[in-house]
Amino acid sequence: MKRLEYQIKYGDCLNVLKKYHDNFFDLIITSPPYADSRKNTYGGISPNKYVEWFLPRSEQFLRVLKPIGTFILNIKERVANGERHTYVIELILEMRKQGWLWTEEFIWHKKNCYPGKWPNRFRDAWERCLQFNKSKKFHMHQENVKIPMGEWAKTRLKALGKNDVIRFNSQVGSGFGKNIANWIGREMAYPTNVLHLATETGNKNHSATFPRALPDWFIKLFTKEGDWILDPFAGSGTTCEVAHHLGRNSVGIDIQMDYIKLAEEKLKEAEMFLLEEKGKYGRSNKRRHNKIH
Repeated sequence: MKRLEYQIKYGDCLNVLKKYHDNFFDLIITSPPYADSRKNTYGGISPNKYVEWFLPRSEQFLRVLKPIGTFILNIKERVANGERHTYVIELILEMRKQGWLWTEEFIWHKKNCYPGKWPNRFRDAWERCLQFNKSKKFHMHQENVKIPMGEWAKTRLKALGKNDVIRFNSQVGSGFGKNIANWIGREMAYPTNVLHLATETGNKNHSATFPRALPDWFIKLFTKEGDWILDPFAGSGTTCEVAHHLGRNSVGIDIQMDYIKLAEEKLKEAEMFLLEEKGKYGRSNKRRHNKIH
């Protein structure tokens, strides 16, 4: 197998990406800076100026993404002056004008989110993961993200009624029916577009790191080994680290030098891990070969 490459680049992705060829990346997955008018937070971009700031960068993303590639944007509205700001909705509409197709929306449910409230709302326990594409035909490997059937199958499929063995019409008149018996004997099922993933709180070096499981899921779904992954707001390098473990090449870009150093350390550790695993595999094969002969 060809040796994997990773590139950690310092600078604004708007400028750094101009050095890359058109149609280069197979997957772009990122969580950009928060829309927050407070200068002491990561990013410090006002919600009112967020769309204007993001569009030149998404234009570069559109250029460097392959026609069969996918762009996953992890983003969340913020509350401003007592109501939800509309910058995410506005951004989607403007990106469609750029040429993007808004193909799907995944919801990341933060299953370990602790309770809380404000006078007029409760704590958010979810974030959007918006899927954009350049064309309606894109690479997608759904078999790679199947999940176990779960405990419900053991009870629900144990004693089937007469309506479970035919495509029974919905009792609520929705027009949708299902044949429950089709699930008998299956061990794995396709997931929904709601991802139940815990946040990771162990990284004290970055205020907005997302869990490894998030890029892991999308990388498995939309790419194959040897493909190129881009995170233009790489932060501490989680996406690139996961990509390396999964046998993908990666490019991470960030404007914070402290995060660049963290990302480089992560990637060096990931590379050492893979080399050690490769060495163990080689020794194991050698012992097996000697036993056979």
